[in-house]
Amino acid sequence: MKKQGESYRMILFAGRAKELLLILTDKENMQLLNRECSLRSWQMGPAHFFFLFIFGISNCHSIERIKECGLTCSAGVHCKSKDRFSFFCRDPPSSLLPTVLENLKISTAMKCKKKNHCSLYLNINGTVSLDERIHGVEICSFTLSTQQNQCTSIRFSRTKAKKTGVKKVHVQFNCFEVSAGQHVYVSMRTVPYFCDIELSKEYHVEDCRNSVLSSSIPSCLAGELDYRIDEEKKTITVHVSNNLEEYDYNVRLCLKQYTCQDISGAYALIKMGNSSKSATLPYSDILPCLCIEGWSAFTDSRRIRLCPFKHDTNTLWDNIAYNPMSETVSWEPTCPVPVTINLCWLDASNDNCINLPESFSSTVNDRVSYMHVDTHPQLCMKFSTEIGSWIRCPFSFGQFPGWDMNVTVTDELLKVRIMSKAKAKFSVIVCKRTKPDGCVPLQTFHLISLGTPVNVNLTLTRDLCSPNICIQGLRTDVNYSFPVQICNISCNALQSHYGAEKVVIVLIMAAGFLVSLTIVTFLGYIALKAYYRMKWQQESFLKNKVKHLSSEIASSLEQRLSILFNKNDELMNENQILQQSLTSPGHQAWTDGI
Repeated sequence: MKKQGESYRMILFAGRAKELLLILTDKENMQLLNRECSLRSWQMGPAHFFFLFIFGISNCHSIERIKECGLTCSAGVHCKSKDRFSFFCRDPPSSLLPTVLENLKISTAMKCKKKNHCSLYLNINGTVSLDERIHGVEICSFTLSTQQNQCTSIRFSRTKAKKTGVKKVHVQFNCFEVSAGQHVYVSMRTVPYFCDIELSKEYHVEDCRNSVLSSSIPSCLAGELDYRIDEEKKTITVHVSNNLEEYDYNVRLCLKQYTCQDISGAYALIKMGNSSKSATLPYSDILPCLCIEGWSAFTDSRRIRLCPFKHDTNTLWDNIAYNPMSETVSWEPTCPVPVTINLCWLDASNDNCINLPESFSSTVNDRVSYMHVDTHPQLCMKFSTEIGSWIRCPFSFGQFPGWDMNVTVTDELLKVRIMSKAKAKFSVIVCKRTKPDGCVPLQTFHLISLGTPVNVNLTLTRDLCSPNICIQGLRTDVNYSFPVQICNISCNALQSHYGAEKVVIVLIMAAGFLVSLTIVTFLGYIALKAYYRMKWQQESFLKNKVKHLSSEIASSLEQRLSILFNKNDELMNENQILQQSLTSPGHQAWTDGI
């Protein structure tokens, strides 16, 4: 470290996960040996530097750019190489330590003729402890995929090494050409070849996912694809860009399974110099495994593949087949897709499909079959994936020998009729509904249809007309079926019979009520008449008595009034006499005298 003002910079690789590189630099310049990814840096302290160094530097890879490949040895040591490979080893001297070879390191180097035209080489480094019995080292690389073996023998100049006092020689050799993504085995041994004195390592060359290689190595330049769909014409127009201009370009449609399988007629070659850089390919159905693939027209070129319809599974579920001989319904995936399949019964409202137990099966690539299946229009297949579920009813189009059941009520009889187009066995069950999806059997009848309607007649009772009573029809000669259920039976005949009885009872009750009302009215009339007669007699008696009393009172009053009038007359007479006496002269004189 130079001084406190220097900074530590952390450089994060955006291309590979966990690829971290830490470098120490001063303020004036910062150099990278052609690192492979875009970088991002910021100020950090020594503690951060140490932490990231421990956890990140071990996963750091670099691709060194070179102008020419060659051999380099430590300063002061002259060395030269030639292609050679030793097959046999000799026993080493007892004084020769196995550690004369050390620090074998391998990386990737890249040499470019021009833009987008680069080659990859192994950059091999190692250290050799000089010994008078060791004349040099032999370095080999073996490519597992191609079985190619490359070797070089490197010789040291002892005279110059002795003069300079060099005890260890560092060797760098970078002329073994490799391809992107190859797995190689590298070894370094002594010259002459002493047994058991050898270093070896496995190395994986970066593949085309590396950001540097993807834009520099011709075999990695697969181009970029864009597409446009014409659903009416059922075509896909593919456009290519950023491809190698000096090569033609292949495009095709394929179905991705273990490999991407060809689709007949869905291939085109875009010639170099084609200004539009596009081709139109036909398709039959949009499937989740339908992919667009493109690659440059040279050997071992990298292919690019687009699979844009991964979630378009709707067409996938239509691939249902039925074998009338074995009564087997089957579905086979056109594309590999994790799916759970089961049979279900679509209810009358078409809103719910009731799962049939013991019919569930999961698959990715394999055919799913159900043997001896009832071909009823409401028997369906349900497909469930992580993104949703779909229902297909293969027998709902009328061309299959289905069956039906209806219930009618006539003459106090409940008639159950099963109509089948083919020979089949059925059960008719009278059951009591205890819950929406449960019905307890009460009676069971077995029928055989020879392709003509068959009937079951039941005596109509009040119990059958209960809203909880249902009639079920079930096909019994197949493995997969579901009962047709009819509830809330309309018992009109029975209701008419019981209705007439109710009318008679009501009429009798009404007549009784009217008779009772008439009797009560008559008795009330008689009682009321007697009451009014007694009341009239009482009133007559009272009137006579009042009249008699009135006459007595009147006569008494008349007598008293006559007496009063007589007395009044007497008083008036006396008054007149008194007045006369007062006005007489004698009385006047008497008064004056007083």
